[in-house]
Amino acid sequence: QQMVTELAQQGDRITRREVKQMSDQWTAMSSELLPEEVKEKSAEGGLPSSYLAPLVKEMEKLPEIHLIPLQEAIATNPDVDTVKHVTSDARCLAKYLDASAQVQAINHTSLDMELALDEALRLDCLNTAADLVKQALALEQVVGKLYTTWKRLGSLSDRLYVDTGSSTPHLRLLLTCMDRLAGDVIEVPLDESGEQLIRLKVMTET
Repeated sequence: QQMVTELAQQGDRITRREVKQMSDQWTAMSSELLPEEVKEKSAEGGLPSSYLAPLVKEMEKLPEIHLIPLQEAIATNPDVDTVKHVTSDARCLAKYLDASAQVQAINHTSLDMELALDEALRLDCLNTAADLVKQALALEQVVGKLYTTWKRLGSLSDRLYVDTGSSTPHLRLLLTCMDRLAGDVIEVPLDESGEQLIRLKVMTET
């Protein structure tokens, strides 16, 4: 910010690209997460800060225990390819840790997600594992929303049924159509022809 202000006071025109470049440089050089070897390489011009800033942002999301192997990797090979690879790993790690902490199907078991993570790293399938738990979380959230909407639809159908009768045949037909969605078995066509149909049975436990 100070650099931008000084340039503005000098009357220099500052482009958005230059502001981003200065921001990336500041992020890289001021971060305590990057090893000194990486900072030195960047200061010498051998490692563009534009690659380091995204890495720092991803590393900031991780607990310290997961930072050590990433820091060792870029300290050993402070080059663009390694930084890009480590950035991808850090992003997957953050996604994995965030989603796995919220998935109910995992929380109610004895599964050790750290050991599962170690295995995923060993097999180099962290990205797949991260996507798996992220999709599991998304599915649980969709099911929760589906149940809430289904309950609301059933309540509205019951209310409208009470308010209608033989004098409102079209409203009654509307309610009949809603039976495919408001009943215990939800039926939804997967295509316009209706040939492919998905059925979901709602069963609740207290």
